Amino acid sequence: MIYEIALLPVHKEHIENFKHAFAEVTPLLRRAKGYGGHMLAQGIETPERFNLIVRWQSLEDHKGFEASEDHQVFMARLEQYFPEEPTVYHIEGAAFTTGEDGDRHSFFDRTLPAS
Repeated sequence: MIYEIALLPVHKEHIENFKHAFAEVTPLLRRAKGYGGHMLAQGIETPERFNLIVRWQSLEDHKGFEASEDHQVFMARLEQYFPEEPTVYHIEGAAFTTGEDGDRHSFFDRTLPAS
């Protein structure tokens, strides 16, 4: 499993329109092969910055979505709200860890020693 992290800059005067547009194109993302969920989060200190985190089964699945017609429609609907190109990168990861006994979801699925 991998996570795509997209840092999305949005024109301040179009934040609400961007949120509406994103809601409209979300079904295109959800039906993509390998899609495992997503979160769109707005910055607190910088409300014109959004973080889109998408869980994919593999990097190849994300690349497949990027090459698809659905992705072209997805981006065409959103790109008018971006004053600059979004930054996109990928990370490997598991679930968040709580530090509880038996929690086996820390970095690389190893329980780290208590400090």
